Amino acid sequence: MNRAKLDLVIHAPNRLKICSLLVPLEEAEFQILRDELGVSDSVLSKQISQLVAAGYVRLRKQAMLGRQRTWAMLTAKGRRAFHSHVAALQGLLGPSVEIAKQQTTRH
Repeated sequence: MNRAKLDLVIHAPNRLKICSLLVPLEEAEFQILRDELGVSDSVLSKQISQLVAAGYVRLRKQAMLGRQRTWAMLTAKGRRAFHSHVAALQGLLGPSVEIAKQQTTRH
C-alpha cells in the first residue's frame, strides 16, 4: 500500500508547477519562473512565499546592473516533499497511469 500523502502546500497548481520546474535545477530566476507559469509577479511572489514559509524553497537575492534579482531553489526538504507528493498522486492514479502509457505508445 502506498503510504505517501498529498502535500497541501505543493498541491496547489502553481506551487506544483514551481516545484516541478525547480526539481531538476540548482536554481531558477524569478522572471524565468514567472514566464514559464504565465503569471504576474504578484501571483508568483505569493506562491513562492508559501513554499518558503513551508521550508520548501529558499530565495537568493543579488543586485545586478542596478536591479535586484531573485533566484529560487528547492531545499532538501522541498525535494523530499515534492517526490512524496508525486508518489501520492501516482498512488491515486494507480493502474490508470499504466493504461494511459500503453495507449499512447500504441498510437
